[in-house]
Amino acid sequence: MSLGLGIVLFVIGAIFAFALNLTVEWINLQLVGYILMVAGAVVIIIGIILLARRRRSVTTSHTSVDPATGDRVVRNEHSTPEEPML
Repeated sequence: MSLGLGIVLFVIGAIFAFALNLTVEWINLQLVGYILMVAGAVVIIIGIILLARRRRSVTTSHTSVDPATGDRVVRNEHSTPEEPML
């Protein structure tokens, strides 16, 4: 989701900065385009960092002996950390 948002912001910023030839008295569209491009790049970088953090996982292996039967019991647990809400 964040990668898509970053790409959309960057593309809209590039359109404002390079493709539009409109003159508006109260706002500089070229500057707005550059700001949107920087914001899109920041969102893309944050998205890549969050994707790299999400791929971490925790694996726990526990071996014990069942007292009733004397059999060896192996329990494996696999979990991935929760994604932080932004």
